[in-house]
Amino acid sequence: MTAVPARRVVITGMGAVSSIGIGLAEFAAGLRAGRSGAGPATAFDTTGFPSELVCEVTGFRAEDWLPGPLDHVGRPGRFAASATAMALADAGIDAEALRSRRGMVVVGTTDGQSQDLDSLVATTVTDGPEHLDPALTSRLSAQRLALDVAGAFGLSDVDAYTIGTACSAGNYAVGDAFDAVRGGAVEYALAGGADVVSRRNFASFHRLGLVAPDACRPFDTGRAGILNGEGAGIVLLEPLETALARGATIHAEVLGYGLNCDGSNPVAPDRSSVARCMRLALDDARVKPEEVDLISAHGTATKLNDITECDAIRDVYGDRPPRTISLKSMLGHAMGASSALATIACTIALEQGFVPPTINHRETDPACGVDCVPNRAVEAELKVVQNNGLAFGGNNAVLLLGRYERTPS
Repeated sequence: MTAVPARRVVITGMGAVSSIGIGLAEFAAGLRAGRSGAGPATAFDTTGFPSELVCEVTGFRAEDWLPGPLDHVGRPGRFAASATAMALADAGIDAEALRSRRGMVVVGTTDGQSQDLDSLVATTVTDGPEHLDPALTSRLSAQRLALDVAGAFGLSDVDAYTIGTACSAGNYAVGDAFDAVRGGAVEYALAGGADVVSRRNFASFHRLGLVAPDACRPFDTGRAGILNGEGAGIVLLEPLETALARGATIHAEVLGYGLNCDGSNPVAPDRSSVARCMRLALDDARVKPEEVDLISAHGTATKLNDITECDAIRDVYGDRPPRTISLKSMLGHAMGASSALATIACTIALEQGFVPPTINHRETDPACGVDCVPNRAVEAELKVVQNNGLAFGGNNAVLLLGRYERTPS
């Protein structure tokens, strides 16, 4: 039996819902400006907590992107479906053109419908379970995220599922989609991640002592933890030949990815395992370490994570690693959406030729020892970018993206 050659896979559409900008143009402008998404929480009461800051999406109206009634769709589903609408518009393709093709819809998340869960718990405590809202109960399953996307666009000939690998779930989703398109199982894939801020995740991170009092400062000597964030990022992946045949704009090429699991500690990252995951991604992409121009780190601004991740990066890249930034300084920790939004940010950086900054920066911790591009974006010619996602439970996912280069005919 003759093996089917792997197909080149490209990103032809992107959609972003974020605290620094809704829509691709606004998101890109926010990245270049080093915009902060931080502000007082409005989605829930922060009374009794030491901080009120989160990175919420403001000014979002799903009705601006999606037709029809939306009562059956929760906030994360509205984020994901709206980001999908943006991605399709960006790709210059409508849902009808996709319905005749075998596809995939895969969405990563940490907390799924966490705001609905907050509401249901509050009702149970104050009024009793007999007063639960059936509409909220019906949309509670995290699996609804992928189904909300597929349903919004009438996509039935698809594998539609949600991945719950916490903070690396967006990279897991894009990696799964990449494999399916590369191997010929599907003709396109819509992939990314979505999460919302909620009292539940806000309280959880406070209980762990991981929330910063004022700002998220990755790699900084004064870093004190995360700010909770939210949003969604969705990309459209297609085989290169399909994209070329329809004259699509090619934003970037997905070169490869790596996955592994530490399995040793529920919250602490493992240096050797993180380094191994990066090597797996480089090997899959057939990229040498010296060819990588930029690393979008997981970069949570917690004491242990930043040092461990930077140590792992030096294990792979030596004492002079590529510029290493953290988008969480701007976006907060958007959980399952984090690495999905980072995939889009990396693609924008490749395409527009700049490195987004790590904001809120005052002094780099010598134990981190990376050029984090403090506070201001810099112009740069980028060819290969690495996107790290490192989750609780040790679920690591690293994605390699490259500037699209047309091979000589």
